[in-house]
Amino acid sequence: MIEHFTLELADEAATLEAGRQFARQLSAGMTIYLHGDLGAGKTTFVRGVLQGLGYQGKVKSPTYTLVEPYAFDGLNLYHFDLYRFVDEYEWDEAGFSEYFNATSVCMVEWPQKAGTLLPAPAVDVALTLSLSAEQVTGRTLTIAARKSLS
Repeated sequence: MIEHFTLELADEAATLEAGRQFARQLSAGMTIYLHGDLGAGKTTFVRGVLQGLGYQGKVKSPTYTLVEPYAFDGLNLYHFDLYRFVDEYEWDEAGFSEYFNATSVCMVEWPQKAGTLLPAPAVDVALTLSLSAEQVTGRTLTIAARKSLS
C-alpha cells in the first residue's frame, strides 16, 4: 500500500469506488481510523469497502448501535461509530476491545471519542468536504498508513 496519498472524489459513486479499491488492501488484524465531519462520507466509504469484500446487503450507519458486524470467510469487519460517546470511559465500559483481534478489521468513525483507549491504527482515512459557494462539490480523501501493511 502507498504510505500516503490524497484523491479528489467527485461524488458518492467515487467515494464508493475508493472504498471498493481500499478493500483490496485490507488484512485481518487491521484497525482503521475514519476522520471527517458529519456528512463527509465516512459511512459511504465503509459501504464501498464492504462492497469490495463482496457484501451485497444493506449497510447501516452504526450511529445508534455503535457497532455493525459483518462476517466474511476468514475475516470479521466491525464498523464502529463513536460519535455519541461523551468520554473515553464509555469505550471501556462498552467492552469493545475484544473486537480488535487477529481475525478482525475494525473501522472506527470518531476515534478521538475513545481517547487513548483505542488500539493504534494501521491506517488513517480522512474525508473532507469540498465546498464552493457553501455547496458540496465533492470530497477529498486522504489515506495515510501508520504501519507497514505488507
